[in-house]
Amino acid sequence: MHIRPIKSDADHEAALRRIAELWGAEEGSEDGDLLDVLVTLVEVYERGRWPIEPLDPVGAIEAEMAMNGRSRADLAALLGQSRATEILGRKRALTLPMIRKIAGAWHVPEKVLVQEYALNV
Repeated sequence: MHIRPIKSDADHEAALRRIAELWGAEEGSEDGDLLDVLVTLVEVYERGRWPIEPLDPVGAIEAEMAMNGRSRADLAALLGQSRATEILGRKRALTLPMIRKIAGAWHVPEKVLVQEYALNV
């Protein structure tokens, strides 16, 4: 088994092709072990090459809405129409009662919602 670090996009592409070939290999077999190692190397390379910035509270709310098919009207049902518009427009900061409502109803982690973020004032 020949394994080397992923240092370039070309190495990354080659590793992805090899992963596709190995997909479904029996766990614990030589091919299965190689698959595990390649997946780990690809994850490390991708994390460094294309880092994902953590979401601010409004970004987290918008992501939750997009992932679960929620609308502004759904947020308005929780917070009130004007408050929902102000929050999504970054004109008003979330309050602790708003954070509790969103976290309880939509299961967005409170630790994400309590972060400070920039307002458009």
